[in-house]
Amino acid sequence: MHYAALASGSKGNCHAFCDGERALLLDAGLSLKQVRLRMEAVGLDPRTIRAVALTHEHSDHIGAVAVLLRNTDWVFLVTPETKAAVERIHGIQIPDRRWVPLRAGFAVDWCGWRVHPFTLPHDASDPVAYRLEVQGFNAAVVTDLGHPTALVADYCQDLDLLVLEANHDVDMLRDGEYPPLLKARILSRVGHLSNVSMAELLANVLSPRLRTVVMAHLSEQNNDPELVRVVAAEVLQGWQTSLYLAHQRDPLRPRAPEPLVAS
Repeated sequence: MHYAALASGSKGNCHAFCDGERALLLDAGLSLKQVRLRMEAVGLDPRTIRAVALTHEHSDHIGAVAVLLRNTDWVFLVTPETKAAVERIHGIQIPDRRWVPLRAGFAVDWCGWRVHPFTLPHDASDPVAYRLEVQGFNAAVVTDLGHPTALVADYCQDLDLLVLEANHDVDMLRDGEYPPLLKARILSRVGHLSNVSMAELLANVLSPRLRTVVMAHLSEQNNDPELVRVVAAEVLQGWQTSLYLAHQRDPLRPRAPEPLVAS
């Protein structure tokens, strides 16, 4: 299984998983042109894309939905509440033949992949994250949550790859130039995950199986990539886990981890 963070941040989010024959995108906050260019840039074939799974209706996650509906035959995996919100925002209708209905807490089979949507604490209609299980490979993409919950930690057990939000440093956010209402929203329990909360969740899901961790959705104004790296590396100390930071402008494809050697 191949993974790439095509874009991650407040200006647009899109993650790609590909088994060599078919690819699934998580979120559509990147233009169709950029999806294709960035897939090719990391050695993945955009012609393999078959579907897009949406997490929630905020603009940095759904900006390209209308274009994708018009210019591709991809299907959309999305809950009814989020689908209705996306349709209202874009003034479109996703036809039933292009829709795979989801419900948080209930896995669906898609092209032999097991797709598990699960609930997140975020200020959207029906926000979810995703756990994917494909041919013995387990991964989760967990961003846009205000605080770590036991449910989220449960879905992040026994993973090979975890993509996890590290949105802001609390002091940087509080001392920054954002207006008070926006600061309050981000800091709320349905806002975004701070570096400290990220470390708490990461520590609760570590296992020898977890070989790759990608920090995602970093704020360009309220965080520092090196600070994120230090905080996450402290949690990962002593584990054979590779750490990466996803970017807003440049795609990232983590290297395949070396196989574990039995002691």
